[in-house]
Amino acid sequence: VVQVLSFPLQCLRCIKKSEVVIVGVCGTVVTAALLQLHRVLLHKNVKIHTFFFLGDNGEQFHFYDYGPKDIATVFFYMLVAINLHAVIQEYVLDKINRRLHLSKTKHSKFNESGQLAFFYLFSFIWGASILNAEEFVMNPISLWKDYPHSRMLFQVKFFYICQIAYWLHALPELYFQKIRKEDIPRQLCYICLYIAHISGAYILNLQHLGLILMVPHYLVELIFHASRLFYFSDENKQKGFTIWALLFVMVRLLTLTLSVLTFGFGLARVENPDFSIADGNFNVLPVRIGCLGAVCLTQAWMMWKFINFQLKKWREHVKNQIPKKKITNTKNKRTKKDLNRGQWQNFLSRF
Repeated sequence: VVQVLSFPLQCLRCIKKSEVVIVGVCGTVVTAALLQLHRVLLHKNVKIHTFFFLGDNGEQFHFYDYGPKDIATVFFYMLVAINLHAVIQEYVLDKINRRLHLSKTKHSKFNESGQLAFFYLFSFIWGASILNAEEFVMNPISLWKDYPHSRMLFQVKFFYICQIAYWLHALPELYFQKIRKEDIPRQLCYICLYIAHISGAYILNLQHLGLILMVPHYLVELIFHASRLFYFSDENKQKGFTIWALLFVMVRLLTLTLSVLTFGFGLARVENPDFSIADGNFNVLPVRIGCLGAVCLTQAWMMWKFINFQLKKWREHVKNQIPKKKITNTKNKRTKKDLNRGQWQNFLSRF
């Protein structure tokens, strides 16, 4: 690790480039060094937190659970996310911004939507592939059957690790990207909500429910941010927002339905009164009520924000239409007066 970390100093002596490239090289090398440490931790983690079972066809399946060493893994992938964020910003979004010549407000929103669109697209494809492979959608009873789901396949565990790491990396990016003070509370709010809900599903062994709820939610958010990117390039392209509005309401209803079905009926029937953190059993009444309440409050808050957003757009549309109607009415009145005057002039000219 010491030899690898000394590499940036040798580069600085020989190469004189921009600060962005130097920071990128240093970050990449530090990430490479942490990768070696991560492999050591993962190798040790395998002995403690890995289990394997034989399937019906004699195929061997490895299962994982979570532990304190996941903190180091999350930290490593958080650094990877920071590097990927910088690469997308430098080589994709900044080049498009130079061509569009956006204002400062639209520039910050364009960067935010660009970064989130990449993430939502990748997460949606990845999550949908896991749902297809594990057949969670075709078997809704798996949401509460054989709880606690403390044994995870590698792709499910890795998916949650990357999700938590990405949303944790978004916190320092508020400083790195020099976000405006007016936008920080809004972004900080939804970042903390993502961290709380995804971490809660991971720790409480509700990975199946969390995965099924995340995939359609990410699809809706992908459509919204993609529509906003197209809107910044051409303000006439607004059809995507209509599709987003319809899917947004449907996904909120789906989230509430699955949550009530899981916490209110499914887990309640297989309740185990032996609350145990060591065994990963959190299927007790206070935890279920707390989880269901958190989901319902979040969905209600999102719907309230959505309704206010739609009312604001409707009021703006009405205000823009009222002056046009007045102008057309005044023009019609003037044309009628001109016609009457012309008729009187013709009538008087005869005399």
